[in-house]
Amino acid sequence: MTAVSTGANVSALPPVSQAARLTGRRLRIVRERLIESVLLLAALVSVFTTLAIVYILISESVVFFRQVSLLAFLTDTQWTPLFDDAHFGIMVLLSGTLTSSFVALAIAIPLGTVIAIYLSEFAPFRLREVAKPFLELLGGVPTIVYGYFALLFVTPLLQNLIPELPGFNLLSAGIVMGIMIIPYVSSISEDAMRAVPMSMREGSYAMGATRYQTAIRVVVPAAFSGLASAYILGISRAVGETMILAVAAGMQPNLTFNPLEPAATVTAYIVQVALGDLPHGSIGYQTIFAAGLTLMLFTLACNIAGHMLRRKFRETY
Repeated sequence: MTAVSTGANVSALPPVSQAARLTGRRLRIVRERLIESVLLLAALVSVFTTLAIVYILISESVVFFRQVSLLAFLTDTQWTPLFDDAHFGIMVLLSGTLTSSFVALAIAIPLGTVIAIYLSEFAPFRLREVAKPFLELLGGVPTIVYGYFALLFVTPLLQNLIPELPGFNLLSAGIVMGIMIIPYVSSISEDAMRAVPMSMREGSYAMGATRYQTAIRVVVPAAFSGLASAYILGISRAVGETMILAVAAGMQPNLTFNPLEPAATVTAYIVQVALGDLPHGSIGYQTIFAAGLTLMLFTLACNIAGHMLRRKFRETY
C-alpha cells in the first residue's frame, strides 16, 4: 500500500516545464556570479589600499628628494629637519628603530617559542585552554598603556639596577615592547606546532625518544616554516610600534646603538611631526613620507626574507 500511494503522489505532481528549469538555472548562475564578484571586491580592498599607500609615499617622497639628495639622506649622521641648519640623516632614526626592535625580539622570540613549545607539547589540555586566552589577552592591551608601564614601572626598576640609566631610554621601551609581542609569536608558533602530524611524534616515540627530544628535534624543525612566519610578524610588529617608543624612549634624535641611551625612532618621529604645526608641503612635513617609505622598504625586505626562509624549510621538511 505504501509503494502504491507513493507512486500515486509522484504521478500527481505537476510536470516542471523546460522553461522553468532554464529560468531557475539562470537565476542560480546569476546569484553565484554575484557572490563571486562581492568576494573578489572584498579581496581586492587590501590590494587597492596597499597600492594607495605606496602611491602616496612615493609621490610625496619624490617631492622631498628633489630638495634633499639621496646620498645625504642615507649617509648624514644628524637628523635635524626642523632646525635652520637642517640635516636629514635617516640613519639616526633607523638606529633607534633597530636597537629597540633588537631588544624586543631578544625577549619575544625566545620566550614566545618556549611558551609555544610548552603549550603544544607538555601542557595539560585544561591548562592550555585557560592559559592561551589569557596570553592572547596581552595583545589587546592598548600600546599607550604599555608605554606608561615602561616609563613609570620598568624604567624605575631598571634604574635600581643601573643607576646611571636616564629616565627615557631604549632598553625599557624595548623590554616592554617584547612583552607586548610575546602573544603574537607564541600563538602563531603554537598553532604551527600543533599542525605537525601526530604520526611524526609517534614515530619519534617508537624510536625511543623522550617528549623533550621529540619536541626539540622533531616538532620544532617540522614546524619551522610556521615559526618563521611568527618571527617575521614579530619583527614587523616591533619595527612598526609607535606609542611605547614615543612615551618611553625620549624621541631625541640620537645616532646610537646603545639601548641605555634615549633615541628617536622612525614611527615616533612621524607621530611627532604629524601632530605638530608644520605647514603641509614644507620640507619638514615632507620628511615623514621619506621616513615612512624607508620603513616600508625595510619591512618589505624582512617579509621577503621570511617568505624565502619559509619556502626553503617547507621544501626541506
